[in-house]
Amino acid sequence: MIHLTDTLSLPSVSLSGFDSPLTEDEVALQSMVHRFARDVMRPIGRELDAMSAEDVIAAQSPYWSAMQEAAALGLDPGLLAQIDSPAGRVESLIGEELGWGDAGLAVSIAAGSFPLEMAKASGKQELIDLCEGKIGCWVITQPDRGSDSINLYTKEMHPGTTQVKGNLTAKVQGDEIVINGQCAAWVSNGAVAQVALCYIAADYGDGFERDDCLTNGSAIIVPLDLPGVSRGRPLDKIGQRALPQGEIYFDNVRVPKRFAVAGKDDYHANLAATWSYAGTHMCQVFTGVARSAFELALAYCHERKQGGVPLMEHQLTRFRIGDMLRRLEMTRASARRTLEFARFSPQKHPHVTAQGKVSVTEEAMKIVHEAFQLFGANGTSKEYPIEKIYRDTRSALIEDGENYMLTVRLGLTASMLYQEGWTQD
Repeated sequence: MIHLTDTLSLPSVSLSGFDSPLTEDEVALQSMVHRFARDVMRPIGRELDAMSAEDVIAAQSPYWSAMQEAAALGLDPGLLAQIDSPAGRVESLIGEELGWGDAGLAVSIAAGSFPLEMAKASGKQELIDLCEGKIGCWVITQPDRGSDSINLYTKEMHPGTTQVKGNLTAKVQGDEIVINGQCAAWVSNGAVAQVALCYIAADYGDGFERDDCLTNGSAIIVPLDLPGVSRGRPLDKIGQRALPQGEIYFDNVRVPKRFAVAGKDDYHANLAATWSYAGTHMCQVFTGVARSAFELALAYCHERKQGGVPLMEHQLTRFRIGDMLRRLEMTRASARRTLEFARFSPQKHPHVTAQGKVSVTEEAMKIVHEAFQLFGANGTSKEYPIEKIYRDTRSALIEDGENYMLTVRLGLTASMLYQEGWTQD
């Protein structure tokens, strides 16, 4: 039914834009995380951004207090599931607020939970106890095995080639798995993690290669205080400097075979599930990052004068702000849809999650770029936070899978679906 009024009110808007009405529980949770993002993540993120990579992980670094306060929030997925809310919305609200606070810390918080979430999915209480209360990381990328590490189909390989086993390998020997080599410096939390969820090529006694040209693999939860584990220098990088990344070296590291959560027969399916889970966090986080850039630009355009009037009085500025807001709403919608598919679809797929990550980070970059332009020369100064947000967002176009490569994989999936009968009558 259409409701008529005598006066036209402005639209309802919340922290997360033009949302359908939130429940009391949702509002309370969103407000709690927003305060943490505003009062803890933003100031600490700016402080860490100005520090060297070595100082970020030092014992007295504010990074540790940020992670402790994040843990104290108690944002356990099991607890959140008890809140009466449309599918996935609570998780989206939380991820967006964390991204609004600081991209690097938001990614660190999310990556830190990976081993524990996989331990819970495996149902192995020993592994749950091993990961509880610890900062984790996801070891998958290697110096010579980047995009190749997430090949799921033979069609992703050129004819006549085989998947490289990379720089980090495992040999399954009796009741032990022996790990040798190194991961790449890009592993999120690699410089600080206490436990790792490792996806690596594995030899079960008959070599690394399978008949379909892909490698055998093993997914293993590895305590990083075992003999033979060492670290490289933390990575010095352009953006997300609050996220400690770095190499981890393994020299004949012996792990009980029971610490494996996937083996020869289910490795690729397990990898696909984890990859589907990972990309959804990037979607929510960079929706929040884009929102932070939009809000900064909107405020600046009301303060900065050009031609004797605030920038916002110029028609072109209104168009640019309107276009940014339109893109932000589209970004949020894509992020939530991607999350819902990854969590609740009966047949999820990582390439679908990946396209969400691509769509969100590409649109976020456009919003951040436009905000940067509106700040003019001031935007290039470290005095203004948009400069840091620009660097943080630029990293996201490569992080968690380079966007062009992920889009190629989505195209392959579309082709395979078509060949199986995905057609319009």
